[in-house]
Amino acid sequence: MKGLPLYILLFSFNLISLNLNAQQKIGLVLSGGGANGFAHIGVLKALEENEIPIDYITGTSAGAFIGSMYAAGYSPEEMEAYVMSDDFKVTTSGKLHPTQEFLFREDDENAGIVNFSLAQNNLLKKSLPTNFTSSTLMDYEMMLKLGVVSASTGNNFDSLFVPFRCVASDIANKKTVVFKDGHLNEAVRASMTYPFYYKPLRIDSILLFDGGLYNNFPADIMYADFNPDFIIGSNVSYNADPPDEDDIISQLTNMLVSYSDFSIPCEEGILIEPKTEISTFNFSDAKQAIEDGYQSALLLIDSLKLHVIGRISKEELTKRRTGFRKKFIPIMVSSVSSTSKNDKMKSATYSILKRRKPEVLDEKKLAKRYFRLNSSSQIDFIFPTLQLKQDSSYNLNLNIRKAKEIKVEVGGHFSSRPVNTGYIGLSYQSSGKVFTKTKVESYFGKFYGSAKGKFTLELPTVYPISTSVYFTMNRWDYFRSFATFFEEVKPSFLIQNEMYLGLSIDNPIGNTITSEIDGRWFELEDNYYQTDNFTNKDTSDLTRFYGFTGSWSLTQNTLNRKQFANSGHFVKLKARYVYGREHSVPGSTGLSDEKYKYHSWFNIKLDYQSFIIDQPFFHLGLHGQVVYNTHPLFANYTATLLSMNEFSVVPDSKTYFLPEYRAPQFAGGGLNLIFTIRKKFDLRFDAYIYQPFVQINENPDGTQELSKLFQGRTYIASSSLIYNSFIGPIRLTLNYFPEQTQPLALQFSLGYVIFNERAVR
Repeated sequence: MKGLPLYILLFSFNLISLNLNAQQKIGLVLSGGGANGFAHIGVLKALEENEIPIDYITGTSAGAFIGSMYAAGYSPEEMEAYVMSDDFKVTTSGKLHPTQEFLFREDDENAGIVNFSLAQNNLLKKSLPTNFTSSTLMDYEMMLKLGVVSASTGNNFDSLFVPFRCVASDIANKKTVVFKDGHLNEAVRASMTYPFYYKPLRIDSILLFDGGLYNNFPADIMYADFNPDFIIGSNVSYNADPPDEDDIISQLTNMLVSYSDFSIPCEEGILIEPKTEISTFNFSDAKQAIEDGYQSALLLIDSLKLHVIGRISKEELTKRRTGFRKKFIPIMVSSVSSTSKNDKMKSATYSILKRRKPEVLDEKKLAKRYFRLNSSSQIDFIFPTLQLKQDSSYNLNLNIRKAKEIKVEVGGHFSSRPVNTGYIGLSYQSSGKVFTKTKVESYFGKFYGSAKGKFTLELPTVYPISTSVYFTMNRWDYFRSFATFFEEVKPSFLIQNEMYLGLSIDNPIGNTITSEIDGRWFELEDNYYQTDNFTNKDTSDLTRFYGFTGSWSLTQNTLNRKQFANSGHFVKLKARYVYGREHSVPGSTGLSDEKYKYHSWFNIKLDYQSFIIDQPFFHLGLHGQVVYNTHPLFANYTATLLSMNEFSVVPDSKTYFLPEYRAPQFAGGGLNLIFTIRKKFDLRFDAYIYQPFVQINENPDGTQELSKLFQGRTYIASSSLIYNSFIGPIRLTLNYFPEQTQPLALQFSLGYVIFNERAVR
């Protein structure tokens, strides 16, 4: 009988413990903080390893992103793997994967370095950019990872794996907006919209920005909406210092951001404050932030265990997650809608689904068509959300914003050699049932000048097609000099003028392959001397060639840069037929008579480049060209040579006249070795071997003849230190052309060695 009171006491204590275990609710509050917010993953990891349950989550900005993924059923390990992946690095960079680019809608390559857009109405007011980073890939990925979850659970945040709240900022009314239902990806994206970094979203007619502006630690939302028994806070942010009269950044920050209370009453919670030193937008250091969060949580884990009675094992969590994920309905899109303010943009949705034939898109097909639509220059911004339909398929709703109508591009190539060239381009675009684009551009400089106008009409359908009409004038003025810096430049010895009018029809074959049929009328004029010994009194030879050419080309391009690439692939096959009339008039140094003659020939060219090794610090590429040409002989050796294809795999070789790399048929190839010293610094070595199948030789009497097979082998080499800046590549280059009197040529350059396409050569 003496043991009975003790037994009853122990039994009563166990009943109380079980009751507390069942009733105690734990809330987790996650602060904003940019890339520092990855520390929240480490905190979640430590909590799960120590079986600490989480019943509710509230978050702001980065905390909203991490919290929403956990609430959507992702484990800390899955979240860590995602933010550490190369895919996530591309997502946060504002770029797309090469396979998501749509080559069909890319402009012709030009030497543009910087560009800006102008609105047709309110030219100044609406032309300033509102964001510095594209959120295109991030918005699409969040739809896949979060939008499907909320649509599958009735868009009710209380029905998620963990009930969830996040906050955004209404800057018009200077107040916090709390999201407890709706599209999860949209709510989190609004909470993450750091001013001027990402484009803001408008939800229910309210323009929303980063929740951290007014509430960077939503513990009050946790109390108000969930009223938990105990709160765990994870804070990686801080309040801005008071404004300083000499610090404009501090003044602007205090104008925009309100004071946030990061405290939790001791009797009701514990605050974890990971100390991580990575910068706000340094998303590549996720691993360090996660580790900092993990270690900071472990330091307080014993204190947490004293306050948190309940436990949940990893096995039980995994079982619950598996059960929750069974609710997800895979993406099968059967309809598309648009909430664009501009009625003309609604027809853009025809690029996603066929209009007259019912179809359902799985995730793979949807991605291909979504990024095709996004590539339209007439579209500035797309935000996707999903609505679940009764037949368990989805409606894809697109919030589409029209791009500004006017675009200006400025650039060129500025070199220590006398080949400096400026570039300016101006385009105007319109949208509706058809997309149109009118572009005029000009290159200007002593070495190269050009003017081009092009009008393009496109049908924005699932399988788009475009037709372009264009007119181009080119002029090259070559110098007999390898001048470097202040070396004297000798007079020009070769001037080439081109003029052509053409029509092209383009259509895509996949996202990275295009097919083009082109026809053009052309007129060429070459002024040249056939000897180095000419004076001011001598007159040059003149060859005119005019006629028609038709071509077909197939191009695949996933290179990461338009010049000096270090990643991706490029293949171009082009077949061309040329028919025209030659008129050659000898000058005072000429060796032949005036001639009129009709010519026709067929030309096929294959250009290939692929980086077979693509590591962060080392890249190895293969690059080659093969040309087969039935080109006939012109009136003289120089005229024939000028109309030939050239082997110009090194960009700077296009600024020289190098006869040794011109032939009717040839093959050439080599290696590109690139060492990425730092993020944007490349040390590059290019080496090529060039082998003509047959060459054109000049006899002592001025006549010309075909050489024997496989003569004239030679080489090209180039080494460069390149800084890929936001204003284009800045480089120091040493080129090697072994057949020249001065085989080594050193130059310092800024910009791109890119010209408008030649007429037929």
